[in-house]
Amino acid sequence: MQGTDTDNEYFRLATAFVNHTGQHIFLTGKAGTGKTTFLKYIQTTTFKKTAVVAPTGVAAINAGGVTLHSLFQLPFGCFIPVTHSGWNVNAVNRQGLLQKVRLNSAKRELLQELELLVIDEVSMVRADLLDAVDTLLRHYRQQPDRAFGGVQVLFIGDLFQLPPVADTTAWEILAPYYKSPFFFDAQVLQENPPVCIELKKIYRQRDIGFIDLLNHIRNNVADKTDLNALNALYQPGYQPREDEHYITLTTHNVRADAINQSRLKQLPGQTRDFKAVIKKDFSEKAYPADEVLQLREGAQIMFIKNDKGEVRRYYNGKIATITKLTDEKIMVTFPGEKEEMAVELETWSNIRYQYNRDTDQLEEEEQGSFTQYPIRLAWAITIHKSQGLTFDKAIIDAGDAFAPGQVYVALSRLTGLDGLVLYSRILPQSISTDKRVIEYTETHVQDTETLRRILQQEQERYIQESLIRNFGWQKIRHEALAFHDAYESRTLPDKVDAVIWSKALLLAITNQGEIASRFKQQLSLLLQTAKADQYRQLQERVTAAKDYFHQLLDKSITEVELHMNAWKNKQRTKRYIGELKALTLLLTRKQQQLKQAEAIATGLQQGVAPFELLEQVDALRQSAISPEAGAENAAKPTKLPKGETKRISFALFKEGKTIEDIATERGMVKSTIAGHLAEFVKTGELDITSLLPAERIAVILNTISIADGEVSLNAIREKLNNEYDFGEIRLVLSYHQWQSGLKTPATGLT
Repeated sequence: MQGTDTDNEYFRLATAFVNHTGQHIFLTGKAGTGKTTFLKYIQTTTFKKTAVVAPTGVAAINAGGVTLHSLFQLPFGCFIPVTHSGWNVNAVNRQGLLQKVRLNSAKRELLQELELLVIDEVSMVRADLLDAVDTLLRHYRQQPDRAFGGVQVLFIGDLFQLPPVADTTAWEILAPYYKSPFFFDAQVLQENPPVCIELKKIYRQRDIGFIDLLNHIRNNVADKTDLNALNALYQPGYQPREDEHYITLTTHNVRADAINQSRLKQLPGQTRDFKAVIKKDFSEKAYPADEVLQLREGAQIMFIKNDKGEVRRYYNGKIATITKLTDEKIMVTFPGEKEEMAVELETWSNIRYQYNRDTDQLEEEEQGSFTQYPIRLAWAITIHKSQGLTFDKAIIDAGDAFAPGQVYVALSRLTGLDGLVLYSRILPQSISTDKRVIEYTETHVQDTETLRRILQQEQERYIQESLIRNFGWQKIRHEALAFHDAYESRTLPDKVDAVIWSKALLLAITNQGEIASRFKQQLSLLLQTAKADQYRQLQERVTAAKDYFHQLLDKSITEVELHMNAWKNKQRTKRYIGELKALTLLLTRKQQQLKQAEAIATGLQQGVAPFELLEQVDALRQSAISPEAGAENAAKPTKLPKGETKRISFALFKEGKTIEDIATERGMVKSTIAGHLAEFVKTGELDITSLLPAERIAVILNTISIADGEVSLNAIREKLNNEYDFGEIRLVLSYHQWQSGLKTPATGLT
């Protein structure tokens, strides 16, 4: 399966839109183009405060997020996007929604801090649900005139696969307000359309003929030639041999379960039950695997999760056979391989998001967990559950029950036509695709030239908005007011004196906010003409404002610290001192934001390219986590700018530390550090002989040279009889790439 292909142009453009603009994005692509890979990449690299949601419990668990309904506490039923409407037991309007959804202070703060909302499997999200989310975000973020209250939304999904559910009753309610139930017809997106990026590089299939056939089915243009090619594979009642490892794709759970249980009972030996360990809160509807896994030796299984190790031994959908079973161990082999592998338990987490004031981050808090072996019986599976999986061989058994889109979903699971068997013919009426989906994608998907142009415009807009936003005082004023109002419920010694002090602090912060508000208006005007003098006046004004507000904040911080020192030795003030520290942290963080504003203005004045300028600001933002956050939070891993983590390893190595030393210091495995250093071998900055003995380098190089173009880590290691580790092989592969580039390597080897 593919890794993170950051050389994919559409992948890179989508990443830039997410990280360095505020533009809403719809990331789509055919089956097997890497949408899930992109989601995981964004989750681990973006600096934005991010929440990931999906329409169903299982989809949310697989995406590493939560359901839309749980994050926003949405009521079930239809949402009517008007303020007043007739009463309907199955629907709620805007006014009714705000009356029903009463969020506690922690959830309100979370939504106020949210910067990026990722909605996975968006093809299943109904238009009215999206308008409900928009309504809540505008309300709780107090930005009624901005789509989603100013939160950037990344939609991920393939509209040609699973559609939204809108039964007759629901659609009768919604039809007066929506053109279709698809998410793109939500009123908020009609007024604020997302930029539409389609990942085009297909990783699952390699056969051009099969790819073309899938495209014809997807786009409703399949002709007799296409159908004849498919129906030539019609073999009703075909019974594959056990060693052929076919899986049957069918339309109903009952049919899939019957096939699996029948084949299981035909095997000799006893059935062993493996029961999942479920801790705390984990909804049964979101179980990612069987609660009780029933297995026998000889059973055909498939993995339902990608391997997360250094060497990816399996992927989501890979078929295997159970060779040995004990109460505590499951051994399997893969088709064409002799070596057995022990299946390890996996744990899925049910999380909720919370805002951490100390780190200024959205964090995941585990509410419950589900631990089970990441496998399931695999003689059969429903087409619905096969979405996202990859199979080399499959029997499609759908009868006449094909729903629109099911043919495409089923066929696109396969890597090629040579592994396909049909139990029923595919008829023209079975491959219809909703015309509204085709029309939307044809008119909204942009080419790379258009995307680059939009990206540049949006990056410039984002830079300006970030500059202005850094002078926003709303959060500080809100927190200072809440701090002052809290005296009514505090039990505190010398409370009257504290209230008088707090009132003076609140007045000072309010005055700061009023000045900042006027300066933001001046900034907006300055930005309209700033290019005329190469941003010189803008840079001067921003630097002067930064210095001015920095001094005012210094005074407020000093006042808080003096008050804290005066009260810290009094009785029953521990919680109060904690609140004062939080207030100090908030003021200090605003000073850091002012430095970011100055960096933006200086970068504009110096002509720094938007992308580079935004990366500089990201680095400043990363360094802005206060040491006062405490040792526990400081120890948590943080995201580094692309390439920075490798540079850190390189710098430590140049200081004389070994790979083992660096791995220990950074809490990583040796092969990861070797991978970091390999990048600098590839560029010639690092002498490979300082990492490996010349003899071992020569042996690996010789193996690579006779590998007939096969340079995967696994293949090379097998040819070396597993006597060399992956880190060594990766280093020599990098050196080999340098050699192949006809450059003079930084090494004494000849």
